[in-house]
Amino acid sequence: MSEKKYAVDSVAPKIDQFLKPLLVRAGFQVKYEAAEGESVNPDFENPEVVVRFSGSDVDLLLANKAEVLLALEYLTMEALRIPSDDHSRISFDAQDYRALRIEELRMSALAAAERVKKTRVPFHFSPMNSRERRIIHLALRDQAEVRSESVGLGPIRQVVVVPSDLKTLPEPIRPPRPRPENDRPRKPFGRDRDRRPPRRR
Repeated sequence: MSEKKYAVDSVAPKIDQFLKPLLVRAGFQVKYEAAEGESVNPDFENPEVVVRFSGSDVDLLLANKAEVLLALEYLTMEALRIPSDDHSRISFDAQDYRALRIEELRMSALAAAERVKKTRVPFHFSPMNSRERRIIHLALRDQAEVRSESVGLGPIRQVVVVPSDLKTLPEPIRPPRPRPENDRPRKPFGRDRDRRPPRRR
């Protein structure tokens, strides 16, 4: 990024105003500190401000691929009215999760590329946010035999890796929906369960 738009001195108080009461209400035993951005993978992610979390409940933030951490980040970006194109300029992190996740995505992208080269069958990644999709695209930008594209909309938007000469992109794969509670088979509670009530006359 050639020019910085966000500085710690100006952004940190706004983050505090939204995030501190939210963490208190949620009951998380964590603390955080905003600092000048730095990244061990600047080719993939180069934030201007990094908010680092620590404390006894950090593992809760990082559970299920950092679902809560990323949700806090997204809610904060929305509360601060930061344009979506600028979300990558401010990053939430804990225990170097970002660096580890970037490496995981990079290796997964290269493995997917090798698989598509051998089979010529498109490979779909699970739906992911725009930052993670961008990492997949960047990891494969120099590949000659395959290319990556984003398909699908909203929560099912995902990266698909295809042979470079494929003309028509495959449809996104929709994750299975959980079955509604009333569609699940129920065990009978007794002999009279299937008896109908007597008709009224």
